[in-house]
Amino acid sequence: MKRPAGRRGILLVLSAPSGAGKTSLCRAAAERIPGLVYSVSHTTRPPRPGEADGRDYHFVDAATFQAMAERGEFLEWAKVHGHFYGTSRRAVTDVLDGGADVIVDIDAQGARTLMETRPLSATFVFVLTPSFAELERRLRARRSDAEAEIRRRLAKARSEIQEYRRYDYLLVNDDFERAVADLLAVVRAERLSMARADHDWVAREFLGPRPGAATERRS
Repeated sequence: MKRPAGRRGILLVLSAPSGAGKTSLCRAAAERIPGLVYSVSHTTRPPRPGEADGRDYHFVDAATFQAMAERGEFLEWAKVHGHFYGTSRRAVTDVLDGGADVIVDIDAQGARTLMETRPLSATFVFVLTPSFAELERRLRARRSDAEAEIRRRLAKARSEIQEYRRYDYLLVNDDFERAVADLLAVVRAERLSMARADHDWVAREFLGPRPGAATERRS
């Protein structure tokens, strides 16, 4: 689909408790929808096995992160599970200004900051597992966290889930392919939304002066 010239992109924010699959959903959506870019966040936490810098996160030390925050380089940032996470302002706005859409995964604390400060207009999607028991099962199946860390994440999940009514969409990640299809439907709906998209091109293309109008007035 050809995008109208001069269009500004749409920002989609996914939040979820740890283990619900928001990052996998973001990646799948970006791979399947042309013109949708997954913006990789910065974090001070160490990489997990199999994670790569620049693909999963931009892994930085605490001093680097703090300096970036002081320079105002983050749209939002928060301390989550003992580590800092932040969304690069420039990485997001450069893509939006270029006319493409951006999808990011941000924890509920960071999403609340974006909702309250509104540095950019955004669509917010909350992702859940079908049950709390399933969320716990997925966290344990990762086998990357100690028992104490799993318990902290589960406790935080209960407070994060209380935020779900703030969001524009609620997506249940039960079957992954179905959840991806639901997310793609959200992206398509937002691209068509009069409230979210820039439709000034309609006036420029269709409602401007009619060809020959000046000649008709002179005759």
